[in-house]
Amino acid sequence: MTQQQQVIEFFEKEPLLRSQELTDRGIDRKTIKRMVDSGELIRVARGLYRRPDYIPHHHYSLLEARKSLPNGVICLLSALDWHDIGTQNPSQVWVAVPRRTWRPTTLDIPVRIVTYSPKTFEAGISQVQIENMPVNIYNIPRTIADCFKYRNKIGLDVAIEALKDVLRQRRTTVDELLRYAEICRVRAVMRPYMEILL
Repeated sequence: MTQQQQVIEFFEKEPLLRSQELTDRGIDRKTIKRMVDSGELIRVARGLYRRPDYIPHHHYSLLEARKSLPNGVICLLSALDWHDIGTQNPSQVWVAVPRRTWRPTTLDIPVRIVTYSPKTFEAGISQVQIENMPVNIYNIPRTIADCFKYRNKIGLDVAIEALKDVLRQRRTTVDELLRYAEICRVRAVMRPYMEILL
């Protein structure tokens, strides 16, 4: 089997692959370049490729972010959109990373990075599958707490709308909301809104 055939086989299992993933599997960088030049692969961003016949999924941008920041976690407005909470339609993918960890200085895709202490970063991560790819994303109560934590960046109205939505639909418990509010140090901020809405 030629390297080109191997690459095509890899892309049948995953819609996006980084050049590092391909070279780790024994594919020469010249093969990748040849396939891009011939139109068999499309360069999506620096070091990130897909097949030309691939039709992007609604959450395709989350896959791009996952591949560009493999240790990141989808958060805030992007997590709200994934969980179908509120009315936000973010123009960039919000990704959390632990403080003092390496991250690329430039990205070719629209990503907004927020940082957390390692302990706070780990809380509430769940893994979802998008087109057979595992993507880390914060669960619903953690996402709501984050919205209040970053209310100055995303807007208090967005945080209140999200809280109202999950309470009305009973998509999480009050105890879980308070637990993550404590972890994110926003319990005093969230509690009055919860009392009004309950």
